[in-house]
Amino acid sequence: MAAFFNHLLFGIYPYIALAVLALGSIIRFDREPYGWRSGSSQLLRRKQLIWGSVLFHLGVLVIFFGHVGGLLTPIAVFDALGIPHGAKQVLAIMVGGIAGVLALTGATLLVHRRLFDPRIRKTSNASDILILVLLWLQLTLGMSTIPLSMQHLDGGEMVKFMNWAQGIFTFQAEASSYVADAHIVFKLHLMLGMTILLLFPFTRLVHMLSAPVRYVWRPGYQIVRSRKEALRNG
Repeated sequence: MAAFFNHLLFGIYPYIALAVLALGSIIRFDREPYGWRSGSSQLLRRKQLIWGSVLFHLGVLVIFFGHVGGLLTPIAVFDALGIPHGAKQVLAIMVGGIAGVLALTGATLLVHRRLFDPRIRKTSNASDILILVLLWLQLTLGMSTIPLSMQHLDGGEMVKFMNWAQGIFTFQAEASSYVADAHIVFKLHLMLGMTILLLFPFTRLVHMLSAPVRYVWRPGYQIVRSRKEALRNG
């Protein structure tokens, strides 16, 4: 029974989450193009928003690219470059730990702002609150894995998750077996991460797929017309 649930959660559920992520995002963009936004509430408690948003996004970007590069880069590449698994494990702990602290601090500010400011709470829908709380929990779980990872500085534990992630993307039927004996905290971290991907298309997180590259060189001002001028010019 344990093997069945392990395969269900880490061998089948990843494909369900990725399928919903891809198809759900396409369908939402097609049917609700004007809902494809972050829904900013920056006019309320602006200072807390800025600090929380900057810390959160900076930390999450480092964590995201670290996870993608660390999990999906073939193990043979690290071996060919002469990078020991232990060194990669220590680097991941150090960089991930710093980024995790930044992201978790930012997420805590954002959660506090969203839940405890009555005006912002009234303008928030259920999905706004749910996804923010789930992200906070995911970051907390991620930070909780650091003490466990420090017990495996040989890098063996990390190799398990690399084999699992690469096994999923290469459609290996036995991919779930790589994490069968992983600590429950790691498993919860993986499960919640996949659940966030599953919910992604139905939340404000979709704005992440629209990289605002043009904003880098846009003018730093806005042209605003008076109401009379707007009415006169139609």
